[in-house]
Amino acid sequence: MLSDLITSKTRVKLLNIFLTNPDEMLHVRECVRRAEEEINAVRRELLFLEKKGIFNREPRANRVYYSLRKDYPFYYDLLKIGAKTIGLGDEIIKNRSKIGKIKYAMFSGKFMRRIKDSPEDVDLIIVGTIVLPELAILVRNEENRLGTEINYTAMAEEEFKFRKQRNDPFLMSILSGTRVMLIGDEEAMIS
Repeated sequence: MLSDLITSKTRVKLLNIFLTNPDEMLHVRECVRRAEEEINAVRRELLFLEKKGIFNREPRANRVYYSLRKDYPFYYDLLKIGAKTIGLGDEIIKNRSKIGKIKYAMFSGKFMRRIKDSPEDVDLIIVGTIVLPELAILVRNEENRLGTEINYTAMAEEEFKFRKQRNDPFLMSILSGTRVMLIGDEEAMIS
């Protein structure tokens, strides 16, 4: 959890807001509304995050907008942390035992960045003995929260190994892309 590392609850809330939608640009008042914090606390944290190079500040007319800086050296690292501590990633990790015996769970890099090139893109893959109804509930909740469909695939470990040995095009397209591991060893998964 970000709150384990960062002591300011307002800063944690702001990072959660922006890491959930990394391409969004938000007005200060929208940040206040979403963070449900006092405007002075939000302004102070926005200025801090701007000074540290994490946020862009863009004045437009009489309003000030903020967004994540993609050129921040730890931008992708922050996205990975967000993927594991916010929303579906956090729920999968917390409910690991209810979902089943998970060997690997990963998000695609495109899902983490909220890029949707094709409706067929797989956003999440889970390998192991999976309780599909439990997983479906978590996915449906995240779809409602994000307002978009999440494409996911669950497969048994034997099927995963078989498809990997056969260089299955579907699986190879997933493994050749960028990813964020939620559970399991990435090196073991791709080797």
